[in-house]
Amino acid sequence: MIRTVSLAIWLFAFWLLLSGHYTLWLVGAGIVISGGIAVIGRLTGFADEEGHPVERILGGLGYWPWLAIEMVKSSIDVARTILDPRRPIEPQLFEISVGPKTAVGAVTYANSITLTPGTVTVAVDREHDRFTIHALTKAGAEGVRSGEMDRRVVAFEKGGRT
Repeated sequence: MIRTVSLAIWLFAFWLLLSGHYTLWLVGAGIVISGGIAVIGRLTGFADEEGHPVERILGGLGYWPWLAIEMVKSSIDVARTILDPRRPIEPQLFEISVGPKTAVGAVTYANSITLTPGTVTVAVDREHDRFTIHALTKAGAEGVRSGEMDRRVVAFEKGGRT
């Protein structure tokens, strides 16, 4: 039930954001439609743990800002590598073990690696909990291998609890 109510609230907030008009009719219609879509989502299985993971919101509040900072730092590093002919481009393809055990955790980890400039998740082997990663530089590869992102995604997966 909490998942359905949370989904309705998020859908209504999105409705208000996109609408830009706050008349009684439009706000009322937004409430009715958001609630209806949330109920339909619950009945059809869309509002499940994977589709609307409310348990992970607190973990996300700690993880997403950290990821944004890492993306900016990586962007600067990749720009320097491209613009400075003395900085070596040392592409590497390697495998890493994956800490997250749920589908949401694994997808978050794989996408986080890919969103960070200079690294791409090339293959996912969920059977053996391994990812194949391509890194543009040795420093980028070491950043992934350090396991910091893995630890943070595991904490995110647990809802912010370490």
